[in-house]
Amino acid sequence: MKITLLGTGSPIPDPMRAGPCTLVQAGGENVMVDCGRGALMRLMAAGVFPGMVSTCLVTHLHSDHITDLNDLVTSRWVMMPVNVPLRVIGPPGIRAVVDAMLQMLSPDQQYRHDHHDDLRANGPLTVNVEEVQPGDSFTIGAMSGTVHETDHRPVRPSIGFRLEHDGKVVALAGDTVPCAGVDEMCRNADAYVQTVIRHDLVSALADALPNGQRMRDILDYHSSVEQAAQTAARAGVKNLVLTHYVPPMAPDQQDDWKAQATAHFSGPVILGPDLTSLEL
Repeated sequence: MKITLLGTGSPIPDPMRAGPCTLVQAGGENVMVDCGRGALMRLMAAGVFPGMVSTCLVTHLHSDHITDLNDLVTSRWVMMPVNVPLRVIGPPGIRAVVDAMLQMLSPDQQYRHDHHDDLRANGPLTVNVEEVQPGDSFTIGAMSGTVHETDHRPVRPSIGFRLEHDGKVVALAGDTVPCAGVDEMCRNADAYVQTVIRHDLVSALADALPNGQRMRDILDYHSSVEQAAQTAARAGVKNLVLTHYVPPMAPDQQDDWKAQATAHFSGPVILGPDLTSLEL
């Protein structure tokens, strides 16, 4: 299995980081977990064409995690010689989001059908949506997956995914604080991918702003670097992969971020710019 951080950014636009998105490759399958701003540009930089992505797993419906989903859908459709619908697996509510997205894309679909006979012959733009809940399981080719509850309240529902292939396991959480569902998902995993914030830096930014409450609010529903490391240690994880850095992590700050994790977790800690990867 190979894990690539396609996007390590946050809701705030960043010229150096795409929005939240992780690529998992195993058994000939390319799976995107969330699909944030600029994810498709990073996908191409990783050497994967949109049509090579079979499935997109969605952890929750915050806009920064699904901004590029429409780009993934349309790019696959116009670039592939045969219409193979994207499979989207996510929490309840994802079907309504995709239906609204397809409605938004209907003028574009009509324009392209009017212009391209072969695209029209392939049929309408379609997406195969599966709404899942904690406890559900699924397969993607030779890869197996299970769905786990996370805690991103007041965002409900929010979920994480545990993917397994050829004896290797990767646990992928979206935005969440530590909880029993994340512990279960991570148990003895070879890698645990977690979105993180720096409580100390966010608190300092909030204190410096004239009205910093909106910034301070994010502290109560995201894992800190320390909390992610504690979860990894508690669950017996082999590798901790950090992403979705808030505030943005400058290159000369990587050692500082890593030190906060290694104080609680003795295994390898992987973090860095977009396209940072780990092979299991």
